[in-house]
Amino acid sequence: MVREDRSTWKANYFVRLIELFEEYPKCLIVGVDNVGSKQMQEIRQAMRGHGVILMGKNTMIRKAIRGHLSKNPNLEKLLPHIVQNVGFVFTKEDLGDIRNRLLENKRGAPAKAGAIAPCDVKLPPQNTGMGPEKTSFFQALQIPTKIAKGTIEILNEVHLIKVGDRVGASESALLNMLGITPFSYGLIVLQVYDSGTMYSPEVLDMTTEELRNRFMAGVRNVAAVSLAIKYPTLASAPHSLANGLQNMLAIAAASDVTFSAAEKLKEYLADPSKFAAAASAAAPAAAAAPAAAAPAAKKEEAKAESSEDDMGFGLFD
Repeated sequence: MVREDRSTWKANYFVRLIELFEEYPKCLIVGVDNVGSKQMQEIRQAMRGHGVILMGKNTMIRKAIRGHLSKNPNLEKLLPHIVQNVGFVFTKEDLGDIRNRLLENKRGAPAKAGAIAPCDVKLPPQNTGMGPEKTSFFQALQIPTKIAKGTIEILNEVHLIKVGDRVGASESALLNMLGITPFSYGLIVLQVYDSGTMYSPEVLDMTTEELRNRFMAGVRNVAAVSLAIKYPTLASAPHSLANGLQNMLAIAAASDVTFSAAEKLKEYLADPSKFAAAASAAAPAAAAAPAAAAPAAKKEEAKAESSEDDMGFGLFD
């Protein structure tokens, strides 16, 4: 098979990238640091039928996007995020599900000397199973130890590596001797592109209930501002009507003006004893609910006992 020259390969890559942007309305910009070729192959297999992964040089990606801006200007929002070692995951499915699939394909990795720690590494108190000749490693890292039954035992929890620190040779050697792989690497979602909109991947963690609560909080703020500046809006209209009715009831209570909604109020104000009668009538109604539930529970219990007796077995059978 004759291998195509570099110019032909570039042209085909540009066409492929533009076809993906036209076919798929959504994509994830992912970081691929510390992801090996074998792991990438496994991720591609896991994404088969759900999405398409495309990698490439940032200069080529930017050139292809700039050449397509006349047809799709929204792609310009991608340009500031095409930096460092990134790729694309194109999909038509739910972006949250696609991100979860990517997270499922993370793989554990040892702490290599010189690498930047993506998370904290702590050693719990434990018996390492190492002989006393390895004590120098622990002393170099100022880890309190003791010799117990001929092996080294770590006395207290040790914060060995902090997130963002560069892994030293001693820390790497110690973790390898303990058989600990503290880091995990995979495709990390950096940005989300959805039909011309760019947003942070944290948005994918939001539930429908949380979105509803945030929307209602915004509606309440709009209603409060509208009422304060006396500017009517759809959010403040129900509150304005309720406040107006309360003012009308207050005027009716203090004057001879009456209307259908104020008749009951005037009736109670004319005879205050009706307040006590209404309160006394509400109390038995509240107590009736648990009282009605008790006979129902007893009836169910009796039914269960009778069903047990019908089995045909006695205590001394």
